[in-house]
Amino acid sequence: MSNLNPNTKRETFSSGLAVFFATLGSAVGLGNIWKFPYLVGINGGGAFILVYLICVALVGMPVAISEFYIGRRARTNPIQAFEKLKASSFWKIIGYLGVLTSLFVMLFYSSVAGWVYLYTFKAIKGDFTNIASLPIKEAGIFVSNEFNIAVNGTLSPMLWQLIVIAIVSIIIFAGVKKGIEKVTKTLMPVLLVLIILCAIRALTLEGAKEGINFLFSMDFSAITPSVILSALGLAFFKLSIGMGTMMTYASYFTDDNNMPVTSARVALSDTGISMLAGLAIFPVVFTFGLEPGSGRGLLFNTIPLVFSKIPFGNVLLAAFFFLASIAATTAMTSMFAVPVSVLTESLNMKKGKAVLLTGGVIIFIGILTVHPSSLLGNITILSLNFFDLFDYISSNIFMPIGGLLIAIFVGYFVAKDDLINELSNQGKLNMAIYLKLFRLILRYVTPILLIIIFLNSVGLLKL
Repeated sequence: MSNLNPNTKRETFSSGLAVFFATLGSAVGLGNIWKFPYLVGINGGGAFILVYLICVALVGMPVAISEFYIGRRARTNPIQAFEKLKASSFWKIIGYLGVLTSLFVMLFYSSVAGWVYLYTFKAIKGDFTNIASLPIKEAGIFVSNEFNIAVNGTLSPMLWQLIVIAIVSIIIFAGVKKGIEKVTKTLMPVLLVLIILCAIRALTLEGAKEGINFLFSMDFSAITPSVILSALGLAFFKLSIGMGTMMTYASYFTDDNNMPVTSARVALSDTGISMLAGLAIFPVVFTFGLEPGSGRGLLFNTIPLVFSKIPFGNVLLAAFFFLASIAATTAMTSMFAVPVSVLTESLNMKKGKAVLLTGGVIIFIGILTVHPSSLLGNITILSLNFFDLFDYISSNIFMPIGGLLIAIFVGYFVAKDDLINELSNQGKLNMAIYLKLFRLILRYVTPILLIIIFLNSVGLLKL
């Protein structure tokens, strides 16, 4: 049963600032804390950042603005949106893909978020304070064992995944203004302050210069076709697009929100937070002679070891993982909102039941599949365990296809005047030249680049 009553009052964000923090909270995730700075460092430093920003302009922002258009214009969930826009029923596939993608991502992302929550709790308790007194080898064994327990434990990883889902469920149940808006307006500034403090402390260390060089050296010789493809994919995935989140949040935008400017602010702020994370991490890495390419292992295996050897290290360690938990929570909240909006608006389900059903599905499947100690944790499909399989399908198949369909729909099946009127707030914003350029890129550049991203992601294109 549809819930398309035009007289139904739909909740909206209270201001442009609330919109900015909510959409930024959706874009900022655990990838900002490690993956982005690491890719910058190994792919040409500042040169990679320049390429990345170009890719954001050509792929990330056009798709984000397109999602904003669909969401605010329709004022409903990603599936019903195309019915409201009087589009062919075929285009509902975008909404279904968005729901599936957000669910698939949450299945494994909530597990990783649980590890971060656990490490925040352990740091606050002082579980890592004894590391400073241990010899390096014994300290390394200690933190390695702690991580193995966090990941491979029989009950602990499942319990912390449940806690993550419970907290996100409470935020969603509280609503747009009292839940999503209040949390993101509070936590995003806290995240920014914490990451700045960690960066300032890291820049006082001996390895600060080497860490800065790792991030910002302009090595254009490192920019190869494969690096450009990496920047393209990162620009697309980092902005949380192609999975219904931006479309869902945009359905709560105010009528006077400048959507093109919002997309630009989110893209630049997301990049800035990622670089601050790099400034907080890599000076520490080089000071203590750690391996900058150790990926996820650095975050959980070596960061406790490193901070234990710095004055007030346990405080900074707790702050670091609390920062990471904020990023995980705000990103999870935006994904969780997608299936809940569909259940409440398409099936007229009460919000409480929709939240419980969504959370229940994630927990049930997660407990059965994504943990090494899960009942199905050791089963592999195409040489991938379920954790990696959910990641691969959502990131390499669903998201690029969803983004491509969004670009084609808005670029070719939305009337030019309707698009420009909506994005210019019925002509109140003077940006005619920009919107014409945006539509040109959306029609002729973005789809080609998204096809390249998809072919590269599934291994059909190797440059």
